[in-house]
Amino acid sequence: MAEQQYEIDLGNLLAFNPHHQFVSPPSSREEIVKVAIDEGTKVVQAIADALFNLPSTEDPDGPIVKLPAPTTKLPREKPLPKPRPPTKWELFAKKKGIKKRKKEKLVFDEQTGTWKRRHGYDRVNDDSDIPIIEAKSTDEPGEDPFAERRKEKKSKVEKQEKNRLQNLKQAAKVGALPSHVQLAATSLPITGTQAIPKKVNKDELENVAGMAATATASGGKFDKKLPGEKPLKHEKKYRKFLPAVEGSGMGALEKQQTEKVLNKLISKNSHEILNVEKAVNMYNVKKEKKQRRQGRQSSTSSKLKTKKKDFKKTSKKGSSNKGKSK
Repeated sequence: MAEQQYEIDLGNLLAFNPHHQFVSPPSSREEIVKVAIDEGTKVVQAIADALFNLPSTEDPDGPIVKLPAPTTKLPREKPLPKPRPPTKWELFAKKKGIKKRKKEKLVFDEQTGTWKRRHGYDRVNDDSDIPIIEAKSTDEPGEDPFAERRKEKKSKVEKQEKNRLQNLKQAAKVGALPSHVQLAATSLPITGTQAIPKKVNKDELENVAGMAATATASGGKFDKKLPGEKPLKHEKKYRKFLPAVEGSGMGALEKQQTEKVLNKLISKNSHEILNVEKAVNMYNVKKEKKQRRQGRQSSTSSKLKTKKKDFKKTSKKGSSNKGKSK
């Protein structure tokens, strides 16, 4: 009954009723929700019945069935990715019958007697672990064998990078670039169907250079100029700051700037800044305090002098009395 009522696509786990229609239109939202739940329950039950009718294999977790190929074509936002063309190495390996086999990540290093990584940091047969390199009959005297090894390694890396770029160019021709390269490349669209934009002209480059220069703290004033580059034209006025590093004329500049600011303030707000009466009163108060302090100091010093004189007189009298008694 369910198979006749519903069209089921087990490849996509999809089922729907093409002849469904409301007998009477629902009058409220609650009724719509109830009808949708009832119909959804029937559809899920129909998919479950069809799945249990498929041939299955026993497993500790339960029966396992193999879904058939989907029959419903689902829409896609992006086109299917095109197959990537084979690289030069893949063509060579196919011609020679070389098959790719999985290698172990750890390899025994005979120099150190330990297990190390095949590639990457602290790898096996690392150049830094080789203290001595045996000389060959073809080596010329005076050459550094360690420098030659680094030079060979650098040339191999450059060759691999060149081959990688060549493979990307071949893939770009047929529109089969990898997705991460498509997202990273600003000049190539994701779909690979649009044309590469034209080259930037001289005026646009000058505008970009001007915007980049004005982004610095000095507004491009101290940036190194390229040969033939025109001086920047600033639309707005920029504040001028004193040099951050002390040098010749630094003190004179600061003094000049300070005097300029003070003169400007005094000329505008002289009646607020300078109050003559208040200044005279403060001067008189300070003068009186100073006189009192000096008077106290002079009185204490005179008292000390009189005390010293009295002490000397008493000491002399005592000594004379002692002499008479003997």
